[in-house]
Amino acid sequence: MFVQEKENNLIYMRSEMIPFRHLFSTRYGGVSRGEFATLNLLSGKGDDPENVYENYSRVAAFLGAGPDDCAVTRQVHGNTVRIVDENDKHRCLDPVPYEADGIVTAVPGLPIFCYTADCAPVLLCDPEARVIAAVHCGWRSSASDILKNALEAMASLGASPSLIRAAIGPAIGACCFETDDDVPNAFTAWLGDDTDGLFVRREDGKTLVDLRGANARRLVQLGVPEEQIDISTECTYCQHDKYWSHRWTRGRRGGQCAGIVLSA
Repeated sequence: MFVQEKENNLIYMRSEMIPFRHLFSTRYGGVSRGEFATLNLLSGKGDDPENVYENYSRVAAFLGAGPDDCAVTRQVHGNTVRIVDENDKHRCLDPVPYEADGIVTAVPGLPIFCYTADCAPVLLCDPEARVIAAVHCGWRSSASDILKNALEAMASLGASPSLIRAAIGPAIGACCFETDDDVPNAFTAWLGDDTDGLFVRREDGKTLVDLRGANARRLVQLGVPEEQIDISTECTYCQHDKYWSHRWTRGRRGGQCAGIVLSA
């Protein structure tokens, strides 16, 4: 179950499935103003860099670190997953030197983040092996099997699919993710025959697609028990006042994160 929490004015969602400190951020709890109000974590789109830095500082502090002491994704809607350690700490607002839509670590005290604004953020952990992951699951990353790559990276650090717990955070819902045929076709190629209930075909030729449900389906295929997968019911498009939505704003927007850290 996902629950809303507030700490030091930071309003965030957390999943009761994940035993480590984590958050799915909202638009609330930062210092940005105007169209970027208030918790925007996306730089280079018009927001004051000092505000973005302060917003990062608040999120990082929640996870017990400074804004320059975290590892982050550099998302290109691909399926690359990178194992990160202390050497990958990112200086806030600087360019990220690698491309990866998912990152994995077993380093205690190193927060990791992925970013979304309609795509599905997925946090994964194996509490016994003490391995965590943050994965950006847009439809292209999903269909190119980024979750398989994430679980393989976690396994290389000792994790087991049967022990992995997953939280699929706020994202555009099946109510609003309207697509052409390319998305359901790609998902059918990705998931095989296991697509029942994921698509609703409309009379106008468009299809509504359940992005979060598709990723949950893939996790089960990969060996994660269904009862260990928590799925948010909040739609970023419907709730664009609470979450950043790329589709609602037509690209003029900020960004939110999903972050997690292993306890020391």
